[in-house]
Amino acid sequence: MKKRYLVLEDGTIFEGTAFGADSASIGDVVFTTGMTGYQETISNPSGFGQIVVMTYPLIGNYGINRDDYESIEPAINGLVVRELSEEPSNFRSSMTLGALLELKGIPGIEGIDTRMLTRILRQKGSLKGKLTAAGEEINEAYAIADVSSYETPKNLVAMISTKKPYPSPGRGKRVVVIDYGLKHGLLREMNRRDYDVIVVPHDTSTEEILALGPDGILLSNGPGNPTDVEGAVETIKQLIGKAPIFGIGLGHQLLALSYGAKTVKMKIGHSGGNYPVKDLLTGRTELTSQSHGYSVDEESIDTSKLEITHRALNDNSVEGLRSKNDAAFSVQFHPEASPGPEDAKHLFDRFEDLMNVSKGEGNYNA
Repeated sequence: MKKRYLVLEDGTIFEGTAFGADSASIGDVVFTTGMTGYQETISNPSGFGQIVVMTYPLIGNYGINRDDYESIEPAINGLVVRELSEEPSNFRSSMTLGALLELKGIPGIEGIDTRMLTRILRQKGSLKGKLTAAGEEINEAYAIADVSSYETPKNLVAMISTKKPYPSPGRGKRVVVIDYGLKHGLLREMNRRDYDVIVVPHDTSTEEILALGPDGILLSNGPGNPTDVEGAVETIKQLIGKAPIFGIGLGHQLLALSYGAKTVKMKIGHSGGNYPVKDLLTGRTELTSQSHGYSVDEESIDTSKLEITHRALNDNSVEGLRSKNDAAFSVQFHPEASPGPEDAKHLFDRFEDLMNVSKGEGNYNA
């Protein structure tokens, strides 16, 4: 067993045991609160660029299976756990978590006090961190300086978005999905409704999107700072009014920006499958799956254009918006779950209702 260190930018250093890839890695260290769903978490493109801390102490006990991926390639930069299960027990398991991370070149560390680490992140907010190479002796001053000088890439969406359009065919309504870091769970949910889905790259032009004849447009989830997604806001502005729009995660933030609102970096982001959110339109409280470090600044919202539809009950942050004048709405959380509860899956029905109202107006000439 090889040693590995987790070095935080505030100078805190944890010593543990290496698993997964032997290589080193740097990223933004965030914690996630789910007791299960580690396979979905490590493969969620919204986590691209992050070193994820699992707060539940035993991880990997049901292994890895073929069905629970949210992307073909796991997206995170590293994984931190208290205890890694080397002998998973589940009828669907095809390999261990450690074997998957080794296969995909992602480093992990186990055996550290994740409770203490989570308390540090809660007190100080997201910190940059480095997982050293397996077996490497540490030079503390050099390691801390290396982490402090690290800058999170501004092109995370460009790095992870599809490079070419592709279909997920159906016989129903034509939905064009702009891929900012698309989860497979979103595609599964639309496939259940037999939508004729076409996924396009993040930088696809307005003309190209409208030439596909959309009955609806979905702005997907994704990683990073929404203001770094070059050209997205201008494209969305041009699409508003051309077909119903549904934004999810990063797509929610980009839709808000297109209506003139601002986004802010959260001290403590939301990551996990158990966040309570109140739907202000129905009065119902739903448990939701979330993965984001930015939120829409409520004070910047033009209330003549947008209405707040959802609020997080833990910190009162904005979790949902809808246009007062256009067929467009968005939520910060993942209504398709994966992992987590499916309380909010009815929002896809709300999207379909908008497309039904606009039926016959979805096919436009570019």
